[in-house]
Amino acid sequence: MTKMKYVSMLLLCGALLLGACSGGGQGNKPAGNGGETAQPSNNGNAGGEDDSLSEVELIWYYGVSQVSPDQKLIEDEVNKIVKEKINATVKLRPVDFGSYTTKLNTASAAGEKFDLVWTANWAFNYDENVKKGAFIPLDELLEKHAPETKKAIPSFTWDATKYQGEIYAVPNYQTITSRYGVSLRKDLVDKYGFDTSSVKRLEDLEPFLKQVKENEKGIVPLMLTGPGTVFEPFMYGFDDSGVRIGDDTFQSNWLEQTPEYKSFVELMRGWFEKGYINDDASTVKQIDSIYNGKYATGLESAMKPGYEAEKKASNGGYDVIGIPLTEATTRRTSNITTLTAISRTSANPDRAMMLIELVNNDPELYNLLSFGIEGKHYEKVEDNTVKIGANAGYRAQNWVFGNVFNGYLVEGQAADTWEETKKLNESAFVQPTFGFAFDDTNVKAEYANVMAVKAEYQPLLMTGTVDPDKYLPEYLEKLRNAGAEKVQAELQKQLDAWVAENVKK
Repeated sequence: MTKMKYVSMLLLCGALLLGACSGGGQGNKPAGNGGETAQPSNNGNAGGEDDSLSEVELIWYYGVSQVSPDQKLIEDEVNKIVKEKINATVKLRPVDFGSYTTKLNTASAAGEKFDLVWTANWAFNYDENVKKGAFIPLDELLEKHAPETKKAIPSFTWDATKYQGEIYAVPNYQTITSRYGVSLRKDLVDKYGFDTSSVKRLEDLEPFLKQVKENEKGIVPLMLTGPGTVFEPFMYGFDDSGVRIGDDTFQSNWLEQTPEYKSFVELMRGWFEKGYINDDASTVKQIDSIYNGKYATGLESAMKPGYEAEKKASNGGYDVIGIPLTEATTRRTSNITTLTAISRTSANPDRAMMLIELVNNDPELYNLLSFGIEGKHYEKVEDNTVKIGANAGYRAQNWVFGNVFNGYLVEGQAADTWEETKKLNESAFVQPTFGFAFDDTNVKAEYANVMAVKAEYQPLLMTGTVDPDKYLPEYLEKLRNAGAEKVQAELQKQLDAWVAENVKK
């Protein structure tokens, strides 16, 4: 059986889980339905050939590293295309990633009117917002208005988006694997003759960090951000359910009690005390102009083919060397790292879906959103490769908007980057828990309390800001008092039930 067939079969089972395991005590489905609003008078031709489509205005929220000065110029150019193709205009509402979750949680809770919204497992959390009823189900809208987008994305990626058997967001299709590791500034590696082949574990970075600390004034040896990739359990060998990578016994672990967790926070503490980690690591949410190009090492979570060139473009123009520390692994959350949903407050869900179809299938529009205007924000160096201007007035992340395989490559990426990414998507190791999603219905209060404690202690411990000898026991005690043991027992109970139904022994 091929890897892809194996993934598809496994995730078909996973789709059943999302209906059975999540549905037990959930009550009614999330609010909102694409059929509750007035429908366009045609059958959804995203090409805009039906003149009976009345003009509408759409509002689209999405995340960016930093809002660009030329944002209005891009919006005007986008609307020339969108108006012609689907008789709509769109107000682009980029929000910096550091503020995105807070901003969108507030807007959604207040019932603000908007149409398209970017969501992920790590920002403006997809699962949480589906359960809140923030998004509308999309199955009918996809069939009606976005058949090409539906066809282009693998079925198991669609399965990962399902809640109670329905799709609530469109994946912005890109790499769907997690591969953790580090990136080092190449100029500093060369300067100090550091042997990158010697790095097999995170600990092996210490000689490089020491040299940077002692010799490079103004350069942070290891840049960490509070709620960033450093917190991913994959860094110390577990998946999101607390199951060790590759463990087919499906035994979940309370991560903070594992030896791996303790070793990790002790390592970070030692490095923090030696000055290898930025002082504000526990509070800084994203790398902005203060640190851009001013750090030697970063932790990475998605070391996809060609990522080094993207890193260079967003890191002061410095070449980087990537060192993977884990194998590429596919799991449910790696398939939902970037999605576009339609808000329950949308007055025009049909047209919103037409826009999704257009962005995912019109290279001109997709590349405009991703890179800006040719000759002003970037130059073509080959037919499908662009060089981004050092002082370009527009920058965005292409993986926020749609299917990256329809877009340009960045200078430095190999011509076969997209082909290699697809191969990696198909060949990655499939974590045995793929398809399982925890439903907190039976422990809602305890789960909320546990997450509040985690939000308080995780940034401090996992960036080395505080002493784990003192704060880790305190953290564990507060987790117990919050109900962590009850949550852990419920998780294992659900996982056991899922295994019994979906995994053949």
